[in-house]
Amino acid sequence: MHLGNLRTALVAWLFARHAGSDFLLRIEDLDQASARPEHEASAIDHLSRLGIDWDGPIVRQSERRALHEDALATLTAAGRTYPCYCSRREMLAEAHAAIAAPHGPAAPVGYPGTCRDLSTRERSERETVGRKPSLRLRADAAEMSFVDQLVGPVSGVVDDFVVRRADGMPAYNVVVVVDDQDQGVQEVVRGDDLVSTTPRQLLVARMLGIESPTYAHVPLVLDPGGERLAKRHGAVTLDDQNSLGRSDAEILSVLAVSLGLADANETVTAPELVERFMIGALPSQPWMLPQRLLEPVT
Repeated sequence: MHLGNLRTALVAWLFARHAGSDFLLRIEDLDQASARPEHEASAIDHLSRLGIDWDGPIVRQSERRALHEDALATLTAAGRTYPCYCSRREMLAEAHAAIAAPHGPAAPVGYPGTCRDLSTRERSERETVGRKPSLRLRADAAEMSFVDQLVGPVSGVVDDFVVRRADGMPAYNVVVVVDDQDQGVQEVVRGDDLVSTTPRQLLVARMLGIESPTYAHVPLVLDPGGERLAKRHGAVTLDDQNSLGRSDAEILSVLAVSLGLADANETVTAPELVERFMIGALPSQPWMLPQRLLEPVT
């Protein structure tokens, strides 16, 4: 986890603890190509070192496949899904063509519906030549709206997005809806890079008869050049900061200052931040990581 991940986790924890609610830790490890035991252990360690604790056992999405498949089966039985044989390259070509049309795209550019109404013969032809389909939700261009606690009113038209990948793995926008409902999650706090995909999750919840949680999307952390923070930008993990001469307590205080919860150079603890926390006082803009944090303490 880099400092941007940790900052968002801290805000989520403060939302829960300030309200006297449980804070749940879920490991979203469906992508086995990137999920590693050492990554999980490191994330848990770094959260703990900042004073972020959680309630109940740690839940791993990879162990909940049966729940996810049940949800997909429900959507399919209701006629809300269809197989899609499009490659990523084909989808990008169609999207570019739509944007370049003389009068521009007729609707928000997403999946153009190429495989939506294929006949049984057309599907068979594609499978005969070895194309493995993904599974898409038949969204019918539904418009979904919600009021975010930090962003405000949000509305989006939902395209026919993938709910099961071609490799058979259930997709994020279904899995998180199912897991949130099963765990009794009533409030989701996460980075604002996920605002645009929330209407998809709202639609899945409506189709499954699930009540959606409330949302709060936290502005991201940017590197000193204004790009979204990533590990490639240098010393941006807790361990990196330790190697540059900053303690875990100092990093917690830096994050608190970035959230308007502490004065510059003030030392604070996680419990103290719970007492100070106010949703309305949180910054509405991204936080640009100071250059000094990428350099050794002198």
